Amino acid sequence: MRTPLIAGNWKMNGSARLVEEFAAAFAKASLPQKLDIVLIPPFPYLDAAQRAFAGTPLALGAQNLNAFESGAHTGEVSGAMLAEFGVRYVLVGHSERRQLYRESDDDVCARVEAALNAGLTPILCVGETLEERDGERTMDVVLGQVKVVMDRLDGAQRAKLALAYEPVWAIGTGRTATPEQAQEVMAGIRAYLKTLDTALAEQAILLYGGSMNASNAAELLAQPDIDGGLVGGASLKIDDFNAICQSAG
Repeated sequence: MRTPLIAGNWKMNGSARLVEEFAAAFAKASLPQKLDIVLIPPFPYLDAAQRAFAGTPLALGAQNLNAFESGAHTGEVSGAMLAEFGVRYVLVGHSERRQLYRESDDDVCARVEAALNAGLTPILCVGETLEERDGERTMDVVLGQVKVVMDRLDGAQRAKLALAYEPVWAIGTGRTATPEQAQEVMAGIRAYLKTLDTALAEQAILLYGGSMNASNAAELLAQPDIDGGLVGGASLKIDDFNAICQSAG
């Protein structure tokens, strides 16, 4: 039985005060017993979050990492550095990184490998643009993004990934894929994983990302191949994020 995972990506938002407020709220929140929860604040708040989240059900994630372990890479952060601050998860290949910062498939693969080498769990983000969906290319694009990473990994490494399907047209737009649309893609991803390894397909954690909120989370999370959510804007609101977590129980 797969354990649901709810991950909150703050993007370039939040504050030290918000870190403390989340810690205080979730330290006393009544949550489903079988649930993994991750908050992913900007880099400057990782130290404060590591200390504040101690004794709470909140695990710590990071929004990106560099493919190199160290060196002349001004402005970058390595997996080993993240691990020193108690980070357990790291986003890789988020659509904003792919589109705004031109991260290629090779970049994404290298970052996934770097995360694994540092003992972190990569949350690999994949998804199609509106143009690609309208062109009926959704599965080709999504499975292509999954396959290019899986081809670089061995079986043990593949088993350590989480996958987040985030239709680009539904991120920060208020538009959400219908539960049926999301399930169709998730089922396609799991079917592809089954061609690699049946056990991998059964245990893989698949998240939906794309304007998941307190109102639509329960219906999305009720789908058989959706194991959790990668939450954006709603993860900055304590009550909304808590409600999403409750929906995953």
